[in-house]
Amino acid sequence: MASKKGGDKPTVIKKYANRRLYDTGRSSYVTLDDLCQMVKEGYDFVVYDAKSGDDLTRSVLTQIIVEQESKGGQNLLPTNFLRQLIGFYGNNMGKLVPNYLEQSINDFTQKQEQFREQLNKSFGGIFPMNSFEEMSKQNMALFEQTMKAFSNFSLPGQKTGSDDE
Repeated sequence: MASKKGGDKPTVIKKYANRRLYDTGRSSYVTLDDLCQMVKEGYDFVVYDAKSGDDLTRSVLTQIIVEQESKGGQNLLPTNFLRQLIGFYGNNMGKLVPNYLEQSINDFTQKQEQFREQLNKSFGGIFPMNSFEEMSKQNMALFEQTMKAFSNFSLPGQKTGSDDE
């Protein structure tokens, strides 16, 4: 299995001429979706061309981003941002962009973690703060339970499903 970020060595992925990706750690072929999941889970890997040995990691990570952006739903890279980013290529200021973007995303990630911790403290741990999706699911389940409870009541003169008349 791939090493977690900060672990020993990253897992080596080999990319073959037929564009297939081979995970040497698991001894199996993987897809871009598999690599995307590995990134989300914090696993570190490098991708090398199987024949030449060239490092293709940046190219493959970029492919993953393009694939994620094309799936629809959630687009993290606004069109104007992409245009501005392209404008920095070949520009003297372009040399500053990678460090700036890396620092900005690190700051954002740190603030996100602080926000989660603050919410967890505020609610005393009564909600799992792993994701807002979890909280939404819990809210919907609570709403459905409440609606079921109210469906047992009726207005005066109104029949309920349990009336035997």
